[in-house]
Amino acid sequence: MALSECSLGEFSRIYEGKLDFGSSCTQRIIVDVINLLFLGVFYLSLIVGSITKSYQLERTYSMVLSGMVYLARGLIWISLAVSLLLRESKWIRILVRIWWASFSLLISALNIEILARERSIQILDVFPWPVNFLLLFCAFRNLNPFACLKTSDKSLSEPLIGGKDVKNRSKLYRASFLSRLTFSWISPVLGLGYSKPLDLEDIPSLVPEDEANEAYQKFAFAWDSLVREKGASSAKNLVLQAVGKVHFKENISVGICAFLRTMAVSALPLFLYAFVNYSNLNEQNLYQGLSIVGGLILVKVVESLSQRHCFFYSRKSGMRIRSALMVAIYQKQLKLSSLGRRRHSAGEIVNYIAVDAYRMGEFPWWFHSTWSLALQLFLSISVLFGVVGLGALTGLVPLLVCGLLNVPFARMLQKCQAEFMISQDERLRATSEILNSMKIIKLQSWEENFKNLMESHRGKEFKWLKEMQFKKAYGTLLYWMSPTIISSVVFLGCALFGSAPLNASTIFTVLATLRGMGEPVRMIPEALSVMIQVKVSFDRINNFLLDDELKDDNIKKTQKRNSDQSVTIQDGIFSWDPELSIPTLREVNLGIKSGQKIAVCGPVGAGKSSLLYAILGEIPKLSEIVSVMGSIAYVSQTSWIQSGTVRDNILYGKPMDQAKYEKAIKACALDKDINSFRYGDLTEIGQRGLNMSGGQKQRIQLARAVYNDADIYLLDDPFSAVDAHTASILFNDCVMTALEKKTVILVTHQLEFLAAVDRILVMESGKITQSGSYEELLIAGTAFEQLINAHKDSITLSGPLNNENQGESLKVDMVQSDESKLPRPGKDNIEGEISVKSVPGVQLTEEEEKENGDVGWKPFLDYLSVSKGTPLLCLSILSQCGFVAFQAAATYWLAFAIQIPNISSGFLIGIYTLISTLSAIFVYGRSLSTAYLGLKASKTFFSGFTDAIFKAPMLFFDSTPVGRILTRVRTFPFQASSDLSVLDFDIPFAFIFVAAPLTELLATLGIMASVTWQVLIAAFLAMAASKYVQGYYLASARELIRMNGTTKAPVMNYAAETSLGVVTIRAFKMADRFFQNFLQLVDNDAVLFFHSNGAMEWLVIRTEAIQNTTLFTAALLLILLPKGSVPPGLVGLSLSYALSLTGTQVFMTRWYCNLANYIISAERIKQFMNIPPEPPAVVEDKRPPSSWPFNGRIEFQELKLRYRFG
Repeated sequence: MALSECSLGEFSRIYEGKLDFGSSCTQRIIVDVINLLFLGVFYLSLIVGSITKSYQLERTYSMVLSGMVYLARGLIWISLAVSLLLRESKWIRILVRIWWASFSLLISALNIEILARERSIQILDVFPWPVNFLLLFCAFRNLNPFACLKTSDKSLSEPLIGGKDVKNRSKLYRASFLSRLTFSWISPVLGLGYSKPLDLEDIPSLVPEDEANEAYQKFAFAWDSLVREKGASSAKNLVLQAVGKVHFKENISVGICAFLRTMAVSALPLFLYAFVNYSNLNEQNLYQGLSIVGGLILVKVVESLSQRHCFFYSRKSGMRIRSALMVAIYQKQLKLSSLGRRRHSAGEIVNYIAVDAYRMGEFPWWFHSTWSLALQLFLSISVLFGVVGLGALTGLVPLLVCGLLNVPFARMLQKCQAEFMISQDERLRATSEILNSMKIIKLQSWEENFKNLMESHRGKEFKWLKEMQFKKAYGTLLYWMSPTIISSVVFLGCALFGSAPLNASTIFTVLATLRGMGEPVRMIPEALSVMIQVKVSFDRINNFLLDDELKDDNIKKTQKRNSDQSVTIQDGIFSWDPELSIPTLREVNLGIKSGQKIAVCGPVGAGKSSLLYAILGEIPKLSEIVSVMGSIAYVSQTSWIQSGTVRDNILYGKPMDQAKYEKAIKACALDKDINSFRYGDLTEIGQRGLNMSGGQKQRIQLARAVYNDADIYLLDDPFSAVDAHTASILFNDCVMTALEKKTVILVTHQLEFLAAVDRILVMESGKITQSGSYEELLIAGTAFEQLINAHKDSITLSGPLNNENQGESLKVDMVQSDESKLPRPGKDNIEGEISVKSVPGVQLTEEEEKENGDVGWKPFLDYLSVSKGTPLLCLSILSQCGFVAFQAAATYWLAFAIQIPNISSGFLIGIYTLISTLSAIFVYGRSLSTAYLGLKASKTFFSGFTDAIFKAPMLFFDSTPVGRILTRVRTFPFQASSDLSVLDFDIPFAFIFVAAPLTELLATLGIMASVTWQVLIAAFLAMAASKYVQGYYLASARELIRMNGTTKAPVMNYAAETSLGVVTIRAFKMADRFFQNFLQLVDNDAVLFFHSNGAMEWLVIRTEAIQNTTLFTAALLLILLPKGSVPPGLVGLSLSYALSLTGTQVFMTRWYCNLANYIISAERIKQFMNIPPEPPAVVEDKRPPSSWPFNGRIEFQELKLRYRFG
């Protein structure tokens, strides 16, 4: 809080005696003093009232005193309201907080004393009590009031001009203890998101400890030490050991939280047991009852805080592990040798990042869940034995059977998943190839054929998805049948062994314990399955990180020239595969002087490109010396272009030098091309240069090399993608003029340029067979003479055609379009000028589209309307209602039947089992209809998406990165990595997971109200508060999830792009720049993951606190009930449902928020379903006659073409 009006300066003036009654600060002080005086009057009146208990005082005096008390109370509340609204100075804020705390604690103590003494309390005293607790929370929400002042003062002292523009860091690490405890540190982000749609700039950045660079440095240090100690051939997984070494300490605190949560959950049934036993006492001691309530409050608070912090900090640790491994894989990719690149394709490396490393974000949480759930199961069994004794032994048999049934069920699911993944890989491989070749497909009109191919692959995948979802429905039936079977057998064991009476305390404690055992029984198999997947991912990453790296001793590189030699190779032997008997290059002896122009020629497969790779150090050296003096610029045979502008690709991270830049562009014949682009050199290049011709891409990377101003230029057949005329210009203007003083090694098949170079190397079968000038080699004859003669023959055969179309070929290469005729911002360029000015406007690759703000029910309705799934959803909800009704009827039967005298145990247990079994049938119907809903939606959305993609115009593919499309259709079970994954696995069950707890919540409140109707007051207030908190959270959560959907694809795209151009990156020594860019992309993704998790825990901890008030109210009311007013069975029934109230509310809130976030995936897929289509391939009323065409002729009449609109 800022000291806006009441500053320390005004306090000093008051101290000096200069009291200004017109000052707002002085007026606030007076108000607070008056409030404190009234506070004293209020408590003085209460003391007087307690002393004068006799009725001898006159009626008039009593009325006056009572009026003074209520007047004082009213003024106190008004003063409290004013103090909440005012922005006070530092000292008054401290004083007011002390006032709030003392006020709340004293009123609470008074109310408790009244309850203990009179066992009743006036309704007007009950209503303000929750407000007192809220006031107490406000008083302690900032334990360190000086922290914000110091931060504020520091920010005020920073310079406005010339200071470093640093993005705000996350508030977590400078938050107070209470702020961390309650996740209030994220409130500013949520407040901002509630007031306006969030942008990426609004999200505070990670602190250095959580950034990818810090996480990677710690991992790299641990990794290097392990590799040195144990060697690369170690049988143990070094990645797992390094992760454990780095993150063990931070996971100790997470483990403590998980342990506390497990102990608290396991202890809850014991409090139910104590409550019911208390209600059975003939003489009830209120202090004993209140102590049970106090213990329940303590346990629930511990459970809530420990679980929330376990969830958050385990995921934060997972985020660090994920970031470290993603960066380690990327860094390894930059160092990977040629042998390593043969073993790991570009697609596999991207999968290591997108699947294996990304999975680690959830690894710590699943790890702690595995052991804590096993401990919870053990403790629940112990509680069961403690309550019913030997009767619990009979329950272990069905528990063991149900647990063993999960094993084959889990294996079947794993088999389905494995087959599903295989089918998915086939579909993704085909999808990637189709998207990358879409231009050819459209030119050949093969859309329908390839669309059918994609749908056939999806059909195979869908078959396994369908089987998986139906097996999950069987799993749900088993899960809900287990408590019924186990509880019935336990009750039967109690009756047979007589180990415990079948009374309210035994029955409802057993049910509560079994409810606590349900989570471990359901989650442990899934946790083990996830841990197996994590182990596989660790092994894959470990194998990759241990693979062969490029050796620094392959070549001797020196920046300073000690001699006139630029490149020296002595008796060089090189081989791509060292195990082969015949090396790739052999007997290579080469010495190139500085400034020489060397041409390398020879037949295909002679080893020309391998010679350049040998100079770069990319090919393994088997013997002797390779020495390079000076920096290197490399132009690959296959052009490698980054996504970005033409300018970015030419500058390549170097600072702009206008004169050198224009010289490079003109030398590479790019000036006319750039001037023809609407946005000049700021024109964006699509992914892999899709919107550029082959010649343009080759000349751009040639300009990149020229601008780099290196000492040595390695040009691998740079003229292969351009026509003869352009090749001549490039050779004369670029190689011979712009690079006049540079050392150039040119691999070429254009033999007409050989006469101009200083020296020619003729290669054949991996050896340099001839070396010398053009004239010397002609005289020598043999291989070089054969090449010249073959070249002349080819020119003779194709000469007339080339001469006829020489002018046209230049036009094809330059890609002239109507776009060049469109008006461009600024003046028209005169001949020779290059358009390099900053031009605003929409570029080719547009920012990914996303919705903003609350779009209401539209995405949900769109999902149901597209899938036509409304009837199935209604059937699921009706089945859920039937399930809840029968579950409530079964527990009601137990509550009433135990009060019927002489009822047989067999009859009681039999009716209970029958009703519970009927409920299981309804839950199976619910799961089955939900599975059908999800499958129908998946099929419909995928079909619509595929149809829209194949009908999209080519401009869409030029302006949309392939990775952006693939994130919609890539699927990973148990990991929401893509939109189709969410659509297949999450959305349908999220619908029912919202409806199910809602019906259970209503049933719970109904049962509680049938015993103590007063609880409805607290329940309705709690539900209203929960709805407000939920809406407050969702405003920000939607935008966080939407932004997170747009930050994953750039990480994968950048990794894939780097993999394709790693040789060029290493040649230009740009690995560090690419590494830093990747770190930034990983942090952009991680910061949204971090704040999304923090926001979710902020919501859940508040929802739990709000609903716990309902539980505590219900417990307090049950304690205060007169003896015998409610049967013990109903007490046990009410409290057993009350104990599940908080969990039910949190489950509903979490899944409603998850559904609101998941539905964004359907929204994103629907965006692609609404791509404006190209004109239809067939127009029925415009079909030509069946005899058309009469002859093979192409005719254009007034044809007008435009590359794109706008």
